[in-house]
Amino acid sequence: MDPHGTHGPAAADASTAALEPVHALQIGFLLFDQLDQIDLTGPFEVLSRLPAATIRLYGRTTEPVRDVNGLRLQADARLADAPQLDVLVVPGGAGQEALMEDEEVLGWLRRQAAGARCVLSVCTGALLLGAAGLLVGRRATTHWASAHLLGAFGAESAPERVVIDDKFVFAAGVTAGIDGALRAAADLCGAEAAQAIQLWIQYAPEPPFDAGTPETAPPHLVAAARRSSAPLTERREASARKVASRLGQVEAGRR
Repeated sequence: MDPHGTHGPAAADASTAALEPVHALQIGFLLFDQLDQIDLTGPFEVLSRLPAATIRLYGRTTEPVRDVNGLRLQADARLADAPQLDVLVVPGGAGQEALMEDEEVLGWLRRQAAGARCVLSVCTGALLLGAAGLLVGRRATTHWASAHLLGAFGAESAPERVVIDDKFVFAAGVTAGIDGALRAAADLCGAEAAQAIQLWIQYAPEPPFDAGTPETAPPHLVAAARRSSAPLTERREASARKVASRLGQVEAGRR
């Protein structure tokens, strides 16, 4: 990963005077231990090819972290060192749960979201936005196993793969981050730029099975997946109730 945003042929082909952003885009990803790396690297592959984009990973520390399957990643800088970002990307993964009451992270998300042109969440990154109080009154989506938790944060859970609400782009589980990033790229630099990126990365999925959602997968596989994820889902439900209660008290105090 090149934190300085080298773009390659796709970005060069996509970059015309009509598609260039007014200024260099500052794009930042939240990095944390036990994230799902595709939540980050999928959108990274897309957004790093935007014209004049500078991409960096930001974390509570610059020490290496590992994703849920052991891949090592390292932040370019600490959260406090980030400039105001034009695009904020919030991935998910099992490690999201440890940050649901981390005020350093939640405060950073609130401040960055306030000034960003686009906020893209992937998978359970949406729950982090919810914990930061950023989902109230919005339509949103997240991984199917956690979609029922969005209501606790004041959001309407929508079944689509990508949901756009104002400057917020919500992508469902894992691989949906690529779709969400392409939608964000089109909003930022035009549909032609996004299509050029899609062409260059040859994003034309032809999955061998129609098992990508609970509605289409064999029922016994869905049941097994729900059983295996039950402990984490239960923890997420407990934290969602706790954080929602806190946010409710905050909201009540503003009325």
